[in-house]
Amino acid sequence: MKFGLLLPHFGEEASKEKLLEGSKLAESFGFDSVWVRDHLVFEPHGEMEKPNRTFYDALTTLTAIGAVTEKIELGTGSLIPFRHPLVTALMAGTMTQLLGPRLILGFGAGTFDHEFEAIGWGDLDRVEMVRSNAEILRRVFTENDVTYDDGIFSFENVTIEPKPVGGRIPFWYCGATPRSARLAAEFADGWMPGRTGLLTMEKRIQTMREMTDENGRPMPTVAVIPPTSIEDTREEALKHVNIPGLLAWANKAKFAVKPPSGSFETVEDLEGQLIVGDPDQAVEQIRRFEEVGTEHLVFDFRFKFDRFFEQIELLGTEVLPKLR
Repeated sequence: MKFGLLLPHFGEEASKEKLLEGSKLAESFGFDSVWVRDHLVFEPHGEMEKPNRTFYDALTTLTAIGAVTEKIELGTGSLIPFRHPLVTALMAGTMTQLLGPRLILGFGAGTFDHEFEAIGWGDLDRVEMVRSNAEILRRVFTENDVTYDDGIFSFENVTIEPKPVGGRIPFWYCGATPRSARLAAEFADGWMPGRTGLLTMEKRIQTMREMTDENGRPMPTVAVIPPTSIEDTREEALKHVNIPGLLAWANKAKFAVKPPSGSFETVEDLEGQLIVGDPDQAVEQIRRFEEVGTEHLVFDFRFKFDRFFEQIELLGTEVLPKLR
């Protein structure tokens, strides 16, 4: 199982020091990866974030981090398709040439219409745009003089250089819906939901296994980004998490597998949708992710980005050694 960190590149805690020094510290403690989100016109999520609308560009941020680290993987969780895929291809290929084959391109359809309306793409099917990106990137990463037309993007005789080191970059589908898991099994190398209960994850993973058995593709890497709060005691850890907000969000999630009671009412009902407690309790919860098939777990400390270095050290000394 691999372990990563969501980085503070958005909101009031976004800073050069946290991003660069925090990533170097994470690498020194043996974290496998660091991750960024993606927005064009950022609107903070009410139950998870404060109203500050600062948002550092995803690929620019990862490039800067890659320049000051040696081997830690650089992931997007998730990139949304407001860039033309040929632009993304050039940026991603360049990144691997400068930084080595460390990039993971997680893509998602995005939540907000206004980001696509702002660039005149509001009438396009964003899920199909992710599929388009996957196919276009696959082709221009490995072929020259590519001609392509899928009704969304079209071009003739295009060659993009430099091509990625190693010839390709892993493409993951990000999302928690049943469709996201099916699409990952259809054409992606990985599947990465965000806040997702373990019961829901088990159901999605089973679907992907059945599909890949039928279509002969490899099973996608299973990853997840749970909100995380680890302190000396569970009581202190819970103080840093908006539990009512998470419960409200979970009850509104259309496709979530509900607990036996039929609704999310307690912290225990949120199993898998967060990691909260002391270090030993965190290890127990992480083991449950591993049991259902999670291969790459990314800790989301956005509730406590103001203590980012402290959280990296706590995980690196009190949690990760017990999981290796």
